[in-house]
Amino acid sequence: MRVTVIIPHFQDLAGLDRCLSALKQQTYPSTDFEIIVADNGSPVGEAAVAECIAGRAKLVIASERGAGMARNAAAAAASGEILAFVDSDCVPDPEWLEAGMAAVANSDIAGGQVRVLVDDPSRPTPTEAFESVFAFNFEDYILKKGFTGSGNMFVWSTIFRDVGGFRNGVSEDVEWSHRARAMGYGIAYAPAAIVGHPARRNWLELKHKWRRLASEQFELKRARPAGSLRWLILTWVTPLSALVHLPKVMMDPRLPTIGSRLGALAILFRIRAWRFIEGNRLLLRRES
Repeated sequence: MRVTVIIPHFQDLAGLDRCLSALKQQTYPSTDFEIIVADNGSPVGEAAVAECIAGRAKLVIASERGAGMARNAAAAAASGEILAFVDSDCVPDPEWLEAGMAAVANSDIAGGQVRVLVDDPSRPTPTEAFESVFAFNFEDYILKKGFTGSGNMFVWSTIFRDVGGFRNGVSEDVEWSHRARAMGYGIAYAPAAIVGHPARRNWLELKHKWRRLASEQFELKRARPAGSLRWLILTWVTPLSALVHLPKVMMDPRLPTIGSRLGALAILFRIRAWRFIEGNRLLLRRES
């Protein structure tokens, strides 16, 4: 069965090169998959992106900004029966495609597992320790929350066309998954389809991530009935929710020392406090 691997890209040539190198090591037959990189107007320019790709993938240019728009542009150029989405900063395991294809063969949509990568697992920074515990829990996303992240997703191309592409300005993978499920399509979890994703290394990187996520989640929540009220409640509960996660952090085997666990806790309380402030700011800005 032929599959198209779709990689949205913006200004991360080192990550893209690493991702493409990992895709060259796949156990899935190389004759049965193509790779399409959709560049989203990287400032380095099309020639630099093409040089990085070096014949390992087809390059398309997505004129409309946004990772979702880049994915849509690549999907429009795809020839595979299956679309396999992965982000340019991800590192797929050698069995990623083979495992994902096996999962989606028996389902409509499948989301894989994402492992957090840190520079030195024996000495993670506080932010890396926090990300190791809380980032990219695709099993929880799929089995409990009903969506899969678009950084590790397999879907039949006919289903993707039926559901329609990703939308800008909201949590695009959440919104797309909800749309697909409303149409009767199911999402399976594929734990053997593994990609690695680098942890945010410091507070500024983490805050940048959550500023984007908060804005997207706010727009998605606001579009629903009583959305502003729901957002207000969620925002005010957020700081208190950190207390619930204390045992989870202190008992996590991925954190090798007491120091790394305390560092993760410090970031947990800090980011929940920041999200409380940011959530209220978004709501007040919208209501004014």
